[in-house]
Amino acid sequence: MINEKYKHSSITSKIIGCAIEVHKILGNGFQEVIYQRALEVEFSRNKVFFSREHEMPIFYKNECIGTRRVDFLVEDKVSVELKAIIKLENVHFAQAINYLEAYNLEVGLLINFGSESLEFKRLINSKYKSS
Repeated sequence: MINEKYKHSSITSKIIGCAIEVHKILGNGFQEVIYQRALEVEFSRNKVFFSREHEMPIFYKNECIGTRRVDFLVEDKVSVELKAIIKLENVHFAQAINYLEAYNLEVGLLINFGSESLEFKRLINSKYKSS
């Protein structure tokens, strides 16, 4: 079995590389949507298969109770949530983990373009259930 720490690492490495390029060119200080659009360009240029603002259902006891849009769903495997804030807080990590659990995705990235240096955190869904 593949070590969870390294599962999907080639995909997440490519995503992080694209985010680094965007931050290198734009720096910090823009609204989240600007980084989202720039990252879309980088993904396309680097042949990263993605869906932007991908709408996904939220279930409670097997009942759909609404939907939520993930900033990017990459290769139908990795959730990417973007922020453009000064500092990531625990609530942002909790939100990203909640989305992984709600979507039953194994791996996600939380990327913050708002600080002087790009911040990113790779997240693992401990409650993931393979189909």
